[in-house]
Amino acid sequence: MTDIHDALHRADQEVFTREPPKSTQKRVEFLLGKLKTTKAVADLLEVTQRSVERYLKGERRKPPRAIADRIDAEVRRRWQPRVRQRRRKQAAAATGITIETRARFGYTAPIGTTDDPRLRRLTVHLPPEYANRLFQAQQQGASDQQLRQIVAEGLQEIYFQDSGRRAQGLEVEFTDVDYFDVSF
Repeated sequence: MTDIHDALHRADQEVFTREPPKSTQKRVEFLLGKLKTTKAVADLLEVTQRSVERYLKGERRKPPRAIADRIDAEVRRRWQPRVRQRRRKQAAAATGITIETRARFGYTAPIGTTDDPRLRRLTVHLPPEYANRLFQAQQQGASDQQLRQIVAEGLQEIYFQDSGRRAQGLEVEFTDVDYFDVSF
């Protein structure tokens, strides 16, 4: 995963209407309900089938940290898919997304203006068109660089060019991302 992919997954998890199960037994039961066999769950979690059976019976409640993290990640990945899908559709069609980032922004600008890259912290609301492009690119398996390009275009138009009211010849480069967060 990459910065933008991770941020989109975190944003998906923020829209849950209920929290996922807390206990290891309930989490493994949830995964079993989705994957149908203990072998499939074991393969997913990279443990033995017998370990999965022990988790299901409650014989083993505290898995090692790495396995507990995998169980948590897989449950969250599959938790409330329709809620996440509905929120993504709403963001792509009507509400847009809010991006918060601290990154280095460089510019290609007309002569006589500064084009030195600077570290900036921005919180910008991007319209639904950019949310839609970002979601579609992610679903098609776009690389982090392609997702960054979409974000850079959105920031260029909305923040730096103020929706076409200033800095007409400005082109923004989005590099050295310190952190990146998204919310719908």
